[in-house]
Amino acid sequence: MRTLKKYPFSLTDDAKNRLLQWAQQFQEVVWLDSNNYSQTHGTFQAILAVDAFTALKTDSQNAFDKLKEYQTITSDWLFGYLSYDLKNDVEKLRSNNFDGLSFPDLYFFQPKKLFLFSENSVEMHYLNMVSDELESDWNAISEIIFKLEEPETSKALSISLRTSKDNYLQKVGEVLEHIKRGDIYEANICQEFYSEDAEIDPLETFLQLNKISKPPFSVFLKLNELFALSASPERYIKKTGTSVISQPIKGTAKRLKNIEEDLKMAQQLAIDPKERSENIMITDLVRNDLSRIAEKGSVSVEELCKIYTFEQVHQMISTVTCTVPENISSIEILRNTFPMGSMTGAPKISAMQIIEEIEDAKRGLYSGTIGYFSPSGDFDFNVVIRSILYNSSKKYVSFSVGGAITINSIPEKEYEECLLKAKAMREVLNNTL
Repeated sequence: MRTLKKYPFSLTDDAKNRLLQWAQQFQEVVWLDSNNYSQTHGTFQAILAVDAFTALKTDSQNAFDKLKEYQTITSDWLFGYLSYDLKNDVEKLRSNNFDGLSFPDLYFFQPKKLFLFSENSVEMHYLNMVSDELESDWNAISEIIFKLEEPETSKALSISLRTSKDNYLQKVGEVLEHIKRGDIYEANICQEFYSEDAEIDPLETFLQLNKISKPPFSVFLKLNELFALSASPERYIKKTGTSVISQPIKGTAKRLKNIEEDLKMAQQLAIDPKERSENIMITDLVRNDLSRIAEKGSVSVEELCKIYTFEQVHQMISTVTCTVPENISSIEILRNTFPMGSMTGAPKISAMQIIEEIEDAKRGLYSGTIGYFSPSGDFDFNVVIRSILYNSSKKYVSFSVGGAITINSIPEKEYEECLLKAKAMREVLNNTL
């Protein structure tokens, strides 16, 4: 049982900073922030969940079954992540590539303290065992004075490429050969940038990344020594009652300083045949995934290849919706749609097999998902892209980028797109590659 109290509240940048500074005293923290981005399917402006009462941490073997059991037992709010490598639980696949981060494949926790932010108020949901701390916590948050320090140049990290440019171009060529042979139509190929013996301030890094990106699915995640600092623009999947929505991104163009040229760039993206082809193939894959669990005839495409503009890039996004029967569990919806089509390819299983053969690093949390379940079984999950991952005990920092390879892909242009997507992370880590 939870004790609930509601306060009038405006979620300013200063308020966010104070909340996150206060949260650093806990070993488990998840901050989900929409950054007031205009979107049709939002529920909360932001959510803060801290301090685990219970937790589930596991590898990929039977991971979805374990999560289903955990969700059933707790019947409460749960926050955490599914790593990309849960593909091995869904299909007969493997993950043998190098792993510098060592994140568990799945990690969720039941928070003792939960804050749900809407436009003009905050609801605090505290487990009864800590309910007497509710008012004192709110007073402490209100009294915090926060000052964001600019990162010093001396803290810049030396970033290495797991895959050299020449090697990446060769790998794109290998994927194109698979496409020509008819093995696949499309595959998302990624590469890792990393730093060893690295020390960063996770909160400061996240705040800088969020400041220059302002995405609708921003996340600060802290699970003991593990951190995800995400500026994701992409929703993987959301469930509200019997309604489910997925919003795959495929198609990217850079922002330009000149307003007219920037508008032309967005307009060119909207009609680009290669980018539209990428998006439509993955939209069709998502439709197929959802049809496994949807009521017959309910899967529909609400938006196809619509252009959304973010601080760093223009993106092409499609919105696919469906209705699910009441007897289909939340976990079955995830199991039947995971990993998300935008980070795999088509056909999905063949694409994942080729991805494992071609890539140099285990994806782990990158191209997985972070989000939450409500007590009713509703959920909302992002796609972990444009994200910095950090294991503070191993002093290992990682960020990965990728893109969809289709028959019309030009390897050099695919590499340039990767560097564009890496821009915000590079800026925040104060490094020039």
